[in-house]
Amino acid sequence: MQLAIIGTGYVGLVTGTCFAETGNNVMCIDIDENKVNKLKQGKTPIYEPGLEVLLERNIKEDRLHFTTSVSEGIVGAKAIFLALPTPPGKDGSADLQYVLDVARSLSKLITTYTVIVNKSTVPVGTAEKVHAVLAQHLDTSLFDVVSNPEFLREGVAVEDFLKPDRIVLGTTSEKAKKVMDELYQPYIRQGNPIYFMDQRSSEMTKYAANSYLAMRISFMNEMANLCERAGANVDWVRIGMGSDSRIGKRFLFPGIGYGGSCFPKDVKALAFTAQEYDYDYKILNMVMNVNDLQKRILGEKVKNYFGRDLSSCKFGIWGLAFKPETDDIRDAPALDLINELLDAGAKVTVFDPEAMENVKQIYGEKISYANSPYEAIDGASALILVTEWSEFRNPDFDRIAKTLAHPCIFDGRNVYSIEKMQEFGFYYESIGRKIVNKEVHETLEMPVTEVLRDRGGLD
Repeated sequence: MQLAIIGTGYVGLVTGTCFAETGNNVMCIDIDENKVNKLKQGKTPIYEPGLEVLLERNIKEDRLHFTTSVSEGIVGAKAIFLALPTPPGKDGSADLQYVLDVARSLSKLITTYTVIVNKSTVPVGTAEKVHAVLAQHLDTSLFDVVSNPEFLREGVAVEDFLKPDRIVLGTTSEKAKKVMDELYQPYIRQGNPIYFMDQRSSEMTKYAANSYLAMRISFMNEMANLCERAGANVDWVRIGMGSDSRIGKRFLFPGIGYGGSCFPKDVKALAFTAQEYDYDYKILNMVMNVNDLQKRILGEKVKNYFGRDLSSCKFGIWGLAFKPETDDIRDAPALDLINELLDAGAKVTVFDPEAMENVKQIYGEKISYANSPYEAIDGASALILVTEWSEFRNPDFDRIAKTLAHPCIFDGRNVYSIEKMQEFGFYYESIGRKIVNKEVHETLEMPVTEVLRDRGGLD
């Protein structure tokens, strides 16, 4: 099938490349000429495991193409996917200007029946707005608008697209249903379902799913904070809860808050939609409040240990992306932590396998960037683990102890076991579990900062 994808951001590029992988002829369109030129060479602007291999293969097989021209890109397309940014406004509402601007352009270019597919995450009623814009210049017999929300997880997006657990399609047009069903059949051969529904329900499904998962994360973070105070171990609580078939084990890992391109934006957008319909969505508002507080919890732990003034301290941070296997730092908890440490006067050195360049664009020379995890903690007052990349899970703890100026680890993702930290003698704080080797701090005869200075760990 001939397809056009307008927008080569995260969703658009994965969508276009994976459609090409199953034999479709795909034209991806973007206004960024520099990005388009790099994509033509097989260079992906984002880090996503497996994507670059598919990109290169489908370009070589002449199934995947890139252009900056909308009029050129949509020629012969049976379906046009809108994968455009919908950034949140200050009030949390989704900005639809890019989606509607493209719809205006298409209304003057389409000459034969075409399915227009909203792939972007958009608020309820967007399909109707797109339809209205297209109808200003087009006979309604020449198009249908379908809502097709994406459910891609960064880090496994290619696998999610090629082997989806479900596909949601919002349309009441039998003609559009036939096109979309034919397009998606190669991806559901194992029996996973396609759900056809009305457009508004489809649009709401995306926000509902992400907001519910965000709520689970926030609930577990609150539970972890209570476990700390009550002397319980959140690891066991999580396992006990997750074994209940009514609950399940996913999204019950405590940490320092959710981030990324989906959860923060989608929760805010759904809350704004509730306001539009004069509904006080109390749980959703509380989820956002809990998450904001949780992002600051690791900084508070550090300050409780070293003091509110951190001008004599330097810290090594492992992990910057909002989750492993991506370079995405949008709303990443690491940024909140860095800001808090800098505001308190600390020096900060960071390491992440993929997200370093993105962080440099924000902080420049305000922080230091290491070439390895161990370089990041050389002479540091403490190691702070923020993102649970695989390479951080089983490091050389003897080397860490020798590299740090003080045997201190703050773990925002509960990566390390209580027993191992006890064995190696680290002062160790995590989320929702007991403090390990608390006596390392409590039995000091002088403040921690003075100990560090005495050991040569401070400037």
